[in-house]
Amino acid sequence: MNAEARFGELVGELDYPMLIVTVAAGGERGGCLVGFATQSSIDPARFLVCLSKNNRTYRLAREAASLAVHFVPEDAGDLVELFGGETGDELDKFERCDWRAGPEGLPILESCGNWFVGTVIDRIDVGDHVAFQLAPLAAERRHDVRPFPFHRAREIDPGHEA
Repeated sequence: MNAEARFGELVGELDYPMLIVTVAAGGERGGCLVGFATQSSIDPARFLVCLSKNNRTYRLAREAASLAVHFVPEDAGDLVELFGGETGDELDKFERCDWRAGPEGLPILESCGNWFVGTVIDRIDVGDHVAFQLAPLAAERRHDVRPFPFHRAREIDPGHEA
């Protein structure tokens, strides 16, 4: 087995929390399920979120000044299916969920009581994804939440080509 295949086995055992990123740019809204994200600095506070180059949310985020990152509760399978299994190229995801306009006009998902909005301070090409480095601008934490785990999201057919 080559190193890339073995690496795939190793990281396939990790169980990342799933997040949903939403964006508003050019008079349009978008949002997608994200599995590649992490805090990247304590002081100054920074967070990296990676968006697939294949999806509409990425295309909108290229021009956006900020993004909203939602911490998805483990009981929000319908929201995970919507933002991970559908594409905004074919339907308006926001017609199928409860949301409100938040800071910077970004869509804030009502089912996700914990979220933050970050100003995009850098975009880094990292392969088939682009990492957006965010500086926190606004945040809300309503309650403790067990995150929706990656192992459950694996069953979703992506809304766009992988």
